[in-house]
Amino acid sequence: MGSSLSELPKSSVFTSKLPPDPAFETPESSHGAPRETLGPRMVKGALYTFVRPESAEEAELLDVSPKAMKDLGLSPEEEHTSQFKELVSGNKIFWNEESGGIYPWAQCYGGWQFGSWAGQLGDGRAISLFECTNSQTNVRFELQLKGAGRTPYSRFADGKAVLRSSIREYIVSEALSALGIPTTRALAITLLPKSKVLRERMEPGAIVARFAETWIRIGTFDLPRARGDRELLRKLATFAAEDVFGGWGTLPGVVSLPQSQPSDVDNPTRGIPRDDVQKHQGVEENRFARLYREIVRRNAKTVAAWQAYGFMNGVLNTDNTSIYGLSLDYGPFAFMDNFDPQYTPNHDDHLLRYSYKNQPTIIWWNLVRLGESLGELIGAGSRVDDEGFVKGGLTEESAPEAIKLAEDIIERTGDEFKTVFLNEYKRLMSGRLGLKSQKESDFQELFSEILDTLEALELDFNHFFRRLSKLAVCDVETEEKRKEVASVFFHTEGFGGIGYTDDSARARIAKWLESWRQRVLEDWGLENDENRRKSMMGINPNFTPRGWILDEVIERVERQGDRQILGRVMQMALNPFQEEWGIDKEEEERLCGDVPRFKRAMMCSCSS
Repeated sequence: MGSSLSELPKSSVFTSKLPPDPAFETPESSHGAPRETLGPRMVKGALYTFVRPESAEEAELLDVSPKAMKDLGLSPEEEHTSQFKELVSGNKIFWNEESGGIYPWAQCYGGWQFGSWAGQLGDGRAISLFECTNSQTNVRFELQLKGAGRTPYSRFADGKAVLRSSIREYIVSEALSALGIPTTRALAITLLPKSKVLRERMEPGAIVARFAETWIRIGTFDLPRARGDRELLRKLATFAAEDVFGGWGTLPGVVSLPQSQPSDVDNPTRGIPRDDVQKHQGVEENRFARLYREIVRRNAKTVAAWQAYGFMNGVLNTDNTSIYGLSLDYGPFAFMDNFDPQYTPNHDDHLLRYSYKNQPTIIWWNLVRLGESLGELIGAGSRVDDEGFVKGGLTEESAPEAIKLAEDIIERTGDEFKTVFLNEYKRLMSGRLGLKSQKESDFQELFSEILDTLEALELDFNHFFRRLSKLAVCDVETEEKRKEVASVFFHTEGFGGIGYTDDSARARIAKWLESWRQRVLEDWGLENDENRRKSMMGINPNFTPRGWILDEVIERVERQGDRQILGRVMQMALNPFQEEWGIDKEEEERLCGDVPRFKRAMMCSCSS
């Protein structure tokens, strides 16, 4: 049933093993300082600052994710306690001057934003409270508050979060988790009625209590690299391998990649000794190279899942790219409505840098920046632990060889990124189309063709897969039937696009349905068609929290005082594959139905 908040096992491995802000080296020094002295400034030689949340007056707990409570190992009754409400509003920390405990902190990092170096960034409005371990699963998470006040990394901002963006992150991070997409999570959302925050307008403030296996991102490596802090980079990389990924032996081992079997890369050997230097396709690899490959592989799988489910992050800067492969720092994100590869939900992204079609390329661009940060460690090869290298780095004589080695490893890891990405994308898309096997022809004849059709006819991406799930093979056994059922994929007002008549639009879908029918029969046979439909219904969501839905929730909570809508939508988000939820049938059907015509492809600002 879970434990109480007090009983929950807590730790602070991050702050115990990594260097603190030299201005506040201990919790006592930070706690004794006036809160306003912990505001924006440059922090060097450190990965965090001890800083407590700002106190919140008359905080109102709006909603709690029951799945998050369970995954953290908390009793479902705990959300009703005053201690829980104080914690998620920033009014309680598990530290005091007499007995000590765990003191909150904000992480220091930098980042490349829209392709340009932005310098020091950091947790400008997020403060981590502690790490906690679920005693049943033994999984450790770092719990933090977003919107809890200024830190040294707030720059010119106020350290607060608006209710609007908080609702969006609260619902969608849990929705992605329910879809099986790696993501940071949301535990609770709290309204701060006394906090008025200026963004595009004056808005109410809020706090999201959120958690993740780690909040380290590529930008955490970017900053010490930009400052030439070799020692800090090595400490950070070692911490990531040993304390985030569970040890050097868990990282990918050496894999042979024969041209005829690219899928072999998705089954790496494990358990390589930490000091063992091996060869990957003839290139010398040390343990830091294997760490790099692990981070690359995780991000390849995550971006493949985004593409398969039509999710866009909206602002994939390096400070928003997790080393653990988590969907991170929700801003102007969106799920796809009508399929459009050019679509970006970020209205400031004028060059479409972070559009749907560019996400895999941009994630790799970010991973190359990480490769550059780890370049010296990777390029050192077998000399990485030599005393001279550890203290002084590469010599003028050894540098050219090390640079060449690092470049080779990054280039070959790029090939691995492509292979892992394509394997995962094909696996997910095959599942979404109800296929148990994969054929080389599927990519062009099924995947590409249906996406081209959806784009040409301006049809809804996720609704297509859900409605396809409900079709029986016998529904599409003749051309006449296929043309007849084609309209199930149309919008209420029909289809869009240029140059199509009703007959030609139906004919294009019908032609694809025939190819799909043949593949389904190959994999399942006619006698197992009901099992195929059930399989597809468990992969293709009935509900996804689109932009128009989130806008409605925000409007009803903020302006109409409707608190219950949050819990109802969260229940749908946590159980996206259900046909109904037993809440309000009319509302459920509306939220799962056609996206209102003039609310498709919505765009948001970065403050969202």
